[in-house]
Amino acid sequence: MAKTTVTGPVRVRFAPSPTGFLHVGGARTAIYNELLRRSVGGSFILRIEDTDRERSDEAMTRQIQTALAWLGVAWDEGPFLQSERLGRHRERAFELIAKDLAYRCFCSPVELEERRRAAQAKGETFRYPGTCARLGPAEIERRVAAGEPFAVRFRMPPGHVRFPDLVRGEMDFPPDALDDFVLLRSDGSPTYHLSVCVDDVDMGITHVVRGEDHLSNTPKHVALFAALGAAPPAFGHLPLILGPDRKRLSKRTGAASVEEFRDQGILPQALYNYLALLGWSPGEDRELMSRDEMIELFTVERLNDSPAIFDRDKLAWMNAQYLSRLPLAEVLAHLQPFLAGAGLGHLAAGGAAGEGAAGEAVTAAGEGAAGEGAPGEAVTGAAVARDRLARAVDLHRGRAGDLAELARFVAPYFRDRLDYDREETARFRAEPDLPGQLARLRDRYAAVEPFAVETLERELRALADELGVKAAHLIHPLRMALSASKAGPPVFDLTAAMGREATRRHLDHFIAHLQGGG
Repeated sequence: MAKTTVTGPVRVRFAPSPTGFLHVGGARTAIYNELLRRSVGGSFILRIEDTDRERSDEAMTRQIQTALAWLGVAWDEGPFLQSERLGRHRERAFELIAKDLAYRCFCSPVELEERRRAAQAKGETFRYPGTCARLGPAEIERRVAAGEPFAVRFRMPPGHVRFPDLVRGEMDFPPDALDDFVLLRSDGSPTYHLSVCVDDVDMGITHVVRGEDHLSNTPKHVALFAALGAAPPAFGHLPLILGPDRKRLSKRTGAASVEEFRDQGILPQALYNYLALLGWSPGEDRELMSRDEMIELFTVERLNDSPAIFDRDKLAWMNAQYLSRLPLAEVLAHLQPFLAGAGLGHLAAGGAAGEGAAGEAVTAAGEGAAGEGAPGEAVTGAAVARDRLARAVDLHRGRAGDLAELARFVAPYFRDRLDYDREETARFRAEPDLPGQLARLRDRYAAVEPFAVETLERELRALADELGVKAAHLIHPLRMALSASKAGPPVFDLTAAMGREATRRHLDHFIAHLQGGG
């Protein structure tokens, strides 16, 4: 199937209806329009199609913009509200009446509904039979003068409607698939068909990339563009996104809003990358790509015409890859909203959890944290906390699947006390000498200089030799003391990132727990 090559500059648009949240299908459409515009040059317009007054919601209009901005989709013009152009839409409809390319239809909604039901009862598709298309000028004038309500219908030209689709190749719609459709309702409000075509003409849209649910509308639009005296844009209709069961997406299989993925701890860079691959192949089995790489590689010829399968496991894998590879500052910025959920809301606001009141002075020497200033130099608790957060995040982000999990991993670094599971600590409590051994380790760590991975490991192994035990005899309870977990990053990296004071505090509490007081 031959596909058309797109050269720039282009004028593309994303035109969502504000009747609900931005979901993955709409987000993917926005991504492809942005990639096309940036790959060949031109402009990307955001237009909110809010002419459905009953279903449109101003809050959803704001939500769409917020979701696109979080995802990283940037538009050049807009957002334009379609509802602010209703006068222009009506003007063009009456221009078509004057040219006999449209006509007034006096058929009542009740009458049309009866005909529709009769057709359905016969197993037929209802098509408007052109009842009012043959009314004479005098009859029309009489009925208008009498105040009879009327809609405005487009006079569909005879013959096939053919157009090249950027994704599907040549499309052909026979005459019996099309009828005279409504441009203006009897209350004077424009339909989607009229509004979208008038706006595309006035905004100079050259390419329309949208979902395949609009494919049946396109032959109507091609004919309407011609009636409006404009060449139609190049159309490309994207296939559906299906769940793993190859059925339409459901909440269970991935039909979530962009905000839901954000709130689950998915990074916007990961979601953008993943959605870009749901229907587009960059070649050479590429998966993880920067935005610049996607822009360089994007072509409409590589858009697929078969449905894409939404795989939550693949998205989770990609998110974990981004967590471990993004610059640390970007991860920290996206982590902030999740700190409160892990009980660290004051840290997200810049305070220092577990170090006393925010702003309380502590010393870098006492805390033993690299990069906190020269030994003995006073720094704020908030500064210590920020440094510790950065080191803890960098240590754990390679193990976390999402931002919520990463926040839970770093929470022990900022809590005064940890909750130790008695079943998981049973084997440690069964060793009567362990509390005293950990107390000796605590004292050695209180004096070790510098408080760094190499010296921490050296001190523990030296103590193990003195006690005549294997290093693991101290390593495993040390990990449990500092994280309330049996697994995690290398224990000496964990201890160094925890800092001197928090390490002492957690060891004290764990020793008390082993002795029956915790």
